[in-house]
Amino acid sequence: MAVLKINGLSKSFGIKTVFENVSFEVRSGERIGLVGANGAGKTTLLRCLMGQEDYDKGSVSTSPGAVIGYLRQDFNYESQTLREEMELAWKDVLYYKDKLAELARKLETSHDEELVAAYGRTEERFEYLGGYDYEATTRKILTGLGFSDADWDRDIHGFSGGQKVRINLAAAFVRHPDFLFLDEPTNHLDMGMLEWLEEYLRSYRGGILMVSHDRYFLDATTTGIIDLENHQIHTYRGNYTQFTKVKALNEEAQERAYEKQQEHIRETEEYIRKYKAGIKAKQARGRQSQLDRLERIEKPIHRQSLHFQFEKPAECAEKVLDVMHVTSSYGDHVIFKDLTMHIKKGESVGLIGPNGAGKSTLLKLIVGDKRADGGFIQIGNRVKPGYYSQELDRLNSEYTVLEQIENDFDMGEREARNLLGMFLFRGDDVFKPVSLLSGGERARLTLLMLFLEKPNFLILDEPTNHLDIPTREIMEQALAAFGGTSLIVSHDRYFLDRVTTRILEMENGKLTEYLGNYSYYREKKKNLEEYERDRMEAESASSSGKSLPEKEPAKEKKSERKAESKAAPAPRKPVDSRKMDNIEMEIQRQEAMLKMLTVEMNQTPENYESIMAEYNQAKQKLEKLYNKWEEMAEMAE
Repeated sequence: MAVLKINGLSKSFGIKTVFENVSFEVRSGERIGLVGANGAGKTTLLRCLMGQEDYDKGSVSTSPGAVIGYLRQDFNYESQTLREEMELAWKDVLYYKDKLAELARKLETSHDEELVAAYGRTEERFEYLGGYDYEATTRKILTGLGFSDADWDRDIHGFSGGQKVRINLAAAFVRHPDFLFLDEPTNHLDMGMLEWLEEYLRSYRGGILMVSHDRYFLDATTTGIIDLENHQIHTYRGNYTQFTKVKALNEEAQERAYEKQQEHIRETEEYIRKYKAGIKAKQARGRQSQLDRLERIEKPIHRQSLHFQFEKPAECAEKVLDVMHVTSSYGDHVIFKDLTMHIKKGESVGLIGPNGAGKSTLLKLIVGDKRADGGFIQIGNRVKPGYYSQELDRLNSEYTVLEQIENDFDMGEREARNLLGMFLFRGDDVFKPVSLLSGGERARLTLLMLFLEKPNFLILDEPTNHLDIPTREIMEQALAAFGGTSLIVSHDRYFLDRVTTRILEMENGKLTEYLGNYSYYREKKKNLEEYERDRMEAESASSSGKSLPEKEPAKEKKSERKAESKAAPAPRKPVDSRKMDNIEMEIQRQEAMLKMLTVEMNQTPENYESIMAEYNQAKQKLEKLYNKWEEMAEMAE
């Protein structure tokens, strides 16, 4: 079993400590998530492990012969085609392939024993490195990542950002290294690619160390978590959700232990002051000696995080947005055609789909940044949209942070600085030029501007990009308590689960609706896929004259019951429209209840368990209501 050992690693930039005395191990089969706030030093630690950055002290060692693969973040390719980039990953294999060909040519005219021995040694090394399978392995990886045979000889610089991330993934995976280092591997990947990557990593036999802010991804892939905080690391077993629970319990225990010790110290010091010169002076000196030897519990350090809530939204019309038969194209390429969508007041809608499906284009049409080729878009009366663009292009690079707020919102310095402080721009940070801000800082400043606009309809395009996990959680709380209407494009599945009540999937120019959050969407989609697979198997068996094997009643799937009911439909009863209206009202009430309970869980942690039980009960009831509504809707068709 290969082992990667990190012992006593420390790194500083001048007087600024990045991390200190870091020690841990990664073994074959382990998938470790490295988490921490932006600026904590995660990427620096990875670069030190890769030898791309010098560390001040400590050591990094691996088992003899172990190979490390690294997911690069840049797109500065020296290759001209995808094929050439993959060949770079197999450079040593291709060297031995060429050497084998050269030796084979020589052996055609000579049977020298040394040549025969050299050929045998070269072939053995070629086989050991996977030479006989390298083309099949490359094809398997590239196909899994969505590349066709035609892509192999395309100009590598002409691929999109998401495709380039997948090229980098392929280059890291193709050699099956003993250890994989992944720095934000989910950036720019759509949900289909994310699921492929999760499945691939779960089956990977080597050790993996990955930096990610994607909580859903961390939950799906990790067997352990390393938390880098305040220059130190703490290791936890299990996935991200298990880590958060254990960390919260540890912090609570440390807080209690610290307060208890501080109370003991105060009482002891009071006793010493009271009796140090009296009859109990000996006892006082003894207690002073005990106090001097006492191992002090460190005061828990609470990281600063932004805290904000959107103001109560102004009233508006019940119909917030109508998109009617809209068509949009880019040159000769039609992105979508005859698209229709409606959003009502109070809804929180997640818009998902593969990269290039047209999600961001649709948002730009809604806010007027782009004109439709056909159809019309109508925003309801008294609806005030607030748009968050993933390009963060509202910021003026010629301003400082303070000037951005002062000039855009006609605000004095004192008020602007107070608001900027809420979003973690403090002290001299407010005089920092916007052009020099990091991605996370630009995102926070854009978020502040959205907050100051006081919208009642939030239109958000990838709002969690560049944000660390603590900031994402604050944003989730703010959206859960918002009370207005939201339309959100995001690849952050954990975020979508927390804030959305309806999912619209955009694919092949069409929208498909799912009445629930992301997890509900995944479950429904899985059921539909199972039903479609069963239907195709039944049709195939029918056409070939074969019968499908009988399945046990105890393991009968919901999709199979649906298939049976569809094959032999029962006589339909007339549907009472009033009952459907009542169910819709109850669905809205339960969705509002879930939002309220989510806010309560975040605000009253002491009652978390009881509120969570109530939340689960409401969620189960909502699931039943969704199923009942769907059954009635099918009967009404």
